[in-house]
Amino acid sequence: MDSFFKTCILLQFLLFSVISARNIDANAAGGVDYTRPEIVTNFRGSWAVDNKNAGVAAMQLQLMPNDRVVWYDATTLGPSAIKLTPKGNCPPNPDTKFQADCFAHAVSYEWKTRKVKPLMLFGEPWCSSGNLWPNGNLVATGGTASGVKAIRMLPKDDLNANFIEKKDALGDFRWYASNQVLEDGSAIVVGGRDSFSYEIIPPSLNFIPRKIDLPFLRQSLTPPKGPFRFIENNLYPFVFLLPDGNVFIFANDRSINLNPPSGRVLKEHPILPGGSRNYPASGMGALLPLKLSDDNTHPLNVEVVVCGGNRPDAFEVVDARPMNQKVFVPALRDCHRIRPMVEGARWEKEQDMPTPRLMGDLLHLPTGDLIMVNGAKKGAAAWENAIDPNFTPVLYTPFKPMGQRFKEMVPTTIARMYHSTSALLPDTKILVAGSNPHQFYTPNVQYPTELRVEKFSPHYLDRALNKERVEIVEPRTDKVLKYGAMFKVAVASKAKIKVILGEVKITLIYPPFTTHGFSQNQRLIVPTIKGVENNIISALAPPSGKIAPPGYYMMFVNRLGVPGHGVWVHIG
Repeated sequence: MDSFFKTCILLQFLLFSVISARNIDANAAGGVDYTRPEIVTNFRGSWAVDNKNAGVAAMQLQLMPNDRVVWYDATTLGPSAIKLTPKGNCPPNPDTKFQADCFAHAVSYEWKTRKVKPLMLFGEPWCSSGNLWPNGNLVATGGTASGVKAIRMLPKDDLNANFIEKKDALGDFRWYASNQVLEDGSAIVVGGRDSFSYEIIPPSLNFIPRKIDLPFLRQSLTPPKGPFRFIENNLYPFVFLLPDGNVFIFANDRSINLNPPSGRVLKEHPILPGGSRNYPASGMGALLPLKLSDDNTHPLNVEVVVCGGNRPDAFEVVDARPMNQKVFVPALRDCHRIRPMVEGARWEKEQDMPTPRLMGDLLHLPTGDLIMVNGAKKGAAAWENAIDPNFTPVLYTPFKPMGQRFKEMVPTTIARMYHSTSALLPDTKILVAGSNPHQFYTPNVQYPTELRVEKFSPHYLDRALNKERVEIVEPRTDKVLKYGAMFKVAVASKAKIKVILGEVKITLIYPPFTTHGFSQNQRLIVPTIKGVENNIISALAPPSGKIAPPGYYMMFVNRLGVPGHGVWVHIG
């Protein structure tokens, strides 16, 4: 019996060691946030139409730190469904032979009240890119026609302002380019059709343009099949700022680490097998949450995930053909992950998505999970090139065990395919807008131009969880965070919950500029919590702009996986 007892003790010790090792591994990967299990729910979310007609299809969309969501469409593809104000405001459009245009092609949407304000917008921003300046102003870069080298700025603090345009400000054509805010608040603008270069632009309308050649973009190009038969598969590249100040760029099926100031390629990663992932194959990509170490010096994990897309020839066999000759290739279901800062980094196979998806959005949630919304199951991007909408959002929990990482939510009934967008709101809901698979605004067809705005309430908005939820008390919370400094967050709840260290997590989310299935600049940071006393959380701000570029972030407090409403904070 004594021997048996010793054997049992040894087995228990070994089992405990294995479990501890797994927890350490999970924590190193950014997976363990609480000292006891998260609160679970069977609620799969709900949908509601927020506005029946916002007037402008949301091709490009940006949440701003002033309770507005701004989106806009092309200016040369005919009338929208809303006119400029006041009546008779019909400025000449330089891209339509200076014909008078009374229609708005941009709107500001008050997400709390559902009110729509038409905005004036000049310089064709069709398939442009964008980002926020550190002061919260929106800048839109590039487009086509007269806007291909233009930048446009919309102030945060003047709610009556229109876009201010500066023509020929950029160093190269930026049609289908991507932006990423850098550690000093400037932005790198990468690529574009026939633009095998990048440039760095400051948060200003006044600068001297300078483009830097990037042969990688030409190397990742799928060649055209004849005049005006662009295939490409490397437009709107996935660009992410790494915690060492360099950027990770993914285009088509290839990726590199780039040093922006010098143009030097630091690493060239292995080819990602299986298909093409950028426009027009249009998969999804995201930088996984950056959970900071206890000493606040570095993230525990730096990892990129890429999902979906399609075969390299998916666009070729569907585009520029009569409808009865189009071949709608089924989209990809696979996902892969890579740790781009690790020496010898390789793509690792992730769990497959429940359904195929292209043209979807992959958004961070306040919990540290991600959600997939919008898109189609067959075809490619561009007009009339996709069918079979993917109505079902998918919750993605990247640090759960393999096989448990995807969960389908309740589906919508509105098709959101080409030129659809979405954004996480401070109230933790997802705003979804847009979808126009046609050259012009087209109603009364199978997939019409979609002017309705929806909101999706994710699983954590289950009313049964309200008793578990804590909310930030703004007057007692620091909302200006300095790099590396301590800040305090006060919380309270109707249930009089006493917050305990190990049961709460803070998340900081940079609001992305979303278009064509890529949420540019998106970033989620989990700061280090140092203590909790009397429902006041003491935490450390991120150490530098390399981890948290300067600007406005939504800050959320989660309790055992249940988030409360967010507040805007400024980091810098």
